Amino acid sequence: MFEWITETMAAGGYLGLAFLMLIENVFPPIPSEIVMSLAGFLAAEGRFTLPMVIVVGTFGSVLGATFWYYVGLWLGLERLRDLAERYGRWLTISAADVDRTAEWFGRKGHWAVLIGRFLPGFRTLISVPAGVARMPIGKFLLFSTLGTVVWIGGLAIAGFIVRSQFEEVASWFEPLGWATLGAVVGIYVWRLFRMPRR
Repeated sequence: MFEWITETMAAGGYLGLAFLMLIENVFPPIPSEIVMSLAGFLAAEGRFTLPMVIVVGTFGSVLGATFWYYVGLWLGLERLRDLAERYGRWLTISAADVDRTAEWFGRKGHWAVLIGRFLPGFRTLISVPAGVARMPIGKFLLFSTLGTVVWIGGLAIAGFIVRSQFEEVASWFEPLGWATLGAVVGIYVWRLFRMPRR
């Protein structure tokens, strides 16, 4: 995966970076930790500029998050409740869970969106309930952008600083990304077996 990310960014430049951060939000196994730290490393080598890396990375990431927001908006509360009634065991949620989440998002969901941008795996998932709860798009974009720029800005700066040690440090990122995915799958399986059978 590391080689593919490197080749995509080398061939596509800033457009390749935006593309990688977009699909990182749609397909979580592509870790932003690798993408943005690599972009910071390339900025240190003079191939990119650090401010543009942060701006472009933020744009791609927020665009991906907005896609899932509109998926949630399209589903809506009633449709999601219906899905929970029919397939709640496999979704590991109940109709009551949907109602509670929508109510909570209506009051304090912007904090979940902000903090969720720092959590691997959840940075994608958190956008769906925001859309279902019909959080105003302006508020969603504001808090998504704030969380994203801090997270990926930190990664890009870290990549910029480590420079010569980048490849050694980056070798830890891919296993970490897969471990995070494994943890998300593990939580799903755990919830699946805890859900009451109908």
